[in-house]
Amino acid sequence: MDLKPTKPLSGFIELLPAQQRCFDYCAARMQNVLKLAGFSMLDLPAIERAEVLTDKDNWDEIETQMFLFQKGDTKMGLRYDGTVGLSRYVAGHLNDLVFPFRASQFSKRYRGERAQKGRYREFYQMDLDIMGINSLSTNYDAEIISVINRALESVNEFIGPVEVLIGSRPFWDALFDYLEMNAEQKKDVFVLIDKRDKMGEEDFAEGLRDTLNNADKENLIKSVFTDGYKQFINKTNNLDSAIDELNNFMGVLLGMGVKNAKIDLSITRGLAYYTGLVFEFKLINHPELGTAAGGGRYADLTGKFSKTKIIGVGAAIGFSRIFAAMLENNQIDLSQFENPIDVAVLVMGDNNVAYASSIVNTLRDENIAAVSYLDTDKKFKNQIEYADKIKAKFSMIIGDNESQGKVVALKNMVSGEQQTLSLADAIKLVKVA
Repeated sequence: MDLKPTKPLSGFIELLPAQQRCFDYCAARMQNVLKLAGFSMLDLPAIERAEVLTDKDNWDEIETQMFLFQKGDTKMGLRYDGTVGLSRYVAGHLNDLVFPFRASQFSKRYRGERAQKGRYREFYQMDLDIMGINSLSTNYDAEIISVINRALESVNEFIGPVEVLIGSRPFWDALFDYLEMNAEQKKDVFVLIDKRDKMGEEDFAEGLRDTLNNADKENLIKSVFTDGYKQFINKTNNLDSAIDELNNFMGVLLGMGVKNAKIDLSITRGLAYYTGLVFEFKLINHPELGTAAGGGRYADLTGKFSKTKIIGVGAAIGFSRIFAAMLENNQIDLSQFENPIDVAVLVMGDNNVAYASSIVNTLRDENIAAVSYLDTDKKFKNQIEYADKIKAKFSMIIGDNESQGKVVALKNMVSGEQQTLSLADAIKLVKVA
C-alpha cells in the first residue's frame, strides 16, 4: 500500500511543540493587553453565507481569493478577514451592544490565493475595532494605535522594536480634488501610491505619467514625498482640514504615550472601505516581514446589513505573518519553551500505578507541570531516557519501596542528584528550582 503524504498543503502552517508554545505564549500576552483595554473577545463563525462575504454573483471572479462551497441550496465560504463577520454581528445585535463598542477577535482566516512567503492560505489574525453610532471621535483612532503599540511591546523580546506610520485618505482626496483629477485617475493614483515602496521611484513616476499625462500634476504628487504635505496649507479648505487633522492627531498620539509614530503619506491601505486616517506598524529589525499590523477608519461598517450608520476604526495584527514566519526561520530563541515539564513520574511496575497517579494529581494541584510514564513494563533505563528527552527538570521514581513508605525518589535531571523525600518536601524543592 502506498503511504499517503505527511506534508501539509501549501500555505498551511504546522509548528513543532516548542514553536507552538512560543506562539501561544505571545498570543496570550497580546490578548491580555486587549482585555485590559476593555475589548470584548468575540468568537464568530468561520463559515459565512457567500452573500455575506461578497456582493458579487459571479463565483468565477472570486473563487481564487476565497474558499467557497455549496451545501444543498446554500452557498457558503470560509472567512477571509474579521471585518465582514463583525459587520454582520454588530448589525444583528445593535440593541444588545453598548456603543462605543470595543471588539477583538483572534481566529484563523482563510484565503484561496496563491501561497507565498509570509502569505498563508490559513493564518491567525488578531483584530480590534471600536465602533460608534453615527459619529466617532478620531481620538479612538489614536486609542487603537496605542493599544496595538502596547500589544506589540508586550512581546518585544521576540520581535524587537516597532514603528507606526500614519497616512491620510482625506489628504489625498483633497489633493486630488485640488488637482481636478477625475474618478478613474483618483482610483489609479491611489493604487500607485499604495504600491510605491515596492515599485520604486522610476516606475512610480512612469505610472503617474501614464495615468495623468500632466507634468504639473505629476510633480505636485511626487513633491508630497520629497517636500512634505505642509506646502499645501491654504490651498483649499479640505486640504487645510486634512492637514489640521494629521497635525492634531500626532499630538494626541504623543499624549497617549505613542512616541514611535511618524507621518508617511505613502500609507494608503488598499482596502476600499477606509475613509479616514490609516496606519501601519513595521518591525524595525525584520523589514522583510512587511506590515505587522494595519488599519484605519471606515465611514459605514454595516451599510449592507443595516440602515443604522456605524462608524468605526479597526485594525488587524498579522499574527501568523509575524510569528509563524519568524519561527520557521529560526529567528526566535526557543530555549525557554523547550522544557515545559517540571516533573516526570516514572512508575516501576503495575502495582505502583495507583500511588504514582495520586502523586501526579497532587503535583498538578500544586500547579506543577507533571507527566507520568505508564508503560510500567519498561526498564528504568528507558523511562529515565524519556524524562531526559522531554527535558523534565526532575524525575520522581516510584518503585515498591516508595509506594510502601509513601515517599518519592526525587532525581534532579540537571545535576543528577537523587534523594528520597516525602512528597511535601519534594514539592518544595521543585518549586524553588
